[in-house]
Amino acid sequence: MRGLLLLNLGTPDAPTTPAVRRYLAEFLSDPRVVDIHPVARALLLHLVILRVRPARSAHAYRAIWDDQRGSPLLFHTRDLAAGVAAKLGADWRVEVAMRYGSPSIAAALDALRDVERIVLLPLFPQYASSSTGTAVERVWQLAARAWNVPAIDVVPAFHAEPGFLAAFAAVARPVLEATRPDHVLLSFHGLPERHILRGDPYKEHCLATARALADRLGLAEHSVSFQSRLGRTPWIAPFTDVVIDELARAGKKRLVVLCPAFVADCLETLEEIGIRARAQFRAAGGEELALVPSLNATPPWIDAVCALAERHAARKLLPSAP
Repeated sequence: MRGLLLLNLGTPDAPTTPAVRRYLAEFLSDPRVVDIHPVARALLLHLVILRVRPARSAHAYRAIWDDQRGSPLLFHTRDLAAGVAAKLGADWRVEVAMRYGSPSIAAALDALRDVERIVLLPLFPQYASSSTGTAVERVWQLAARAWNVPAIDVVPAFHAEPGFLAAFAAVARPVLEATRPDHVLLSFHGLPERHILRGDPYKEHCLATARALADRLGLAEHSVSFQSRLGRTPWIAPFTDVVIDELARAGKKRLVVLCPAFVADCLETLEEIGIRARAQFRAAGGEELALVPSLNATPPWIDAVCALAERHAARKLLPSAP
């Protein structure tokens, strides 16, 4: 029996201020996310961020929360796991975990304790220490506590994987054909510039993904930007909200936005782009902003995940001594 652990970043348990405060407290306490002196991080978190941001974020979460299924990030990831499990068959056990919140990494590792080998797939196409790095580090910390430490094979960043690119192109084509945009924006999650200076390959990975998707989709009029910046320190540019205003002022009327840093629709895609950025574009003079859905549990993405899992599971354990 082989195990596959699909690992995403996390989500609050409910679109309420207390639930969001608990989630943000765990998320922003991580030194790989807010990489400043521990005392400064604690002061910033408890005296500033947790006083004002939870209520604002809870309002945003309520705009995208599904009354029956809850958090889009979580239910899309669970749907993906179900599709992958069905395709891989009985020789595999597939579990979902979040770096922050629930379902927890500890619970997923416990469910996989009897498998021969675990394939760990962090669901972040481009590597960043604040996403892939912290997620993998936490899995290793928890796995090392077991008496029988499991064999774990980590799938690296898949920003240039043909299966990932083909799956994203497949969800983008219908939107591009229906909208006939005069510009396409590829918006990635932002990152502080200091993370890049410390050696993070994230921006390089994002640009490689953008180039590959532009080639596959035959995009002529397109650009790259970075969203979701936090705080006053320098973040990688250009910024998505600034670019959207510039495009509208330049006379662009129909804009399509792809978010290839996210493999499941979430707050950053559905609310930040699908609601706020759409309203911003129209207010600045644009007519239509169409968001390309994320990969979610689409068949091409299920196929790509299965291919990644099977490729990494093919790395055999050393044979036992006679």
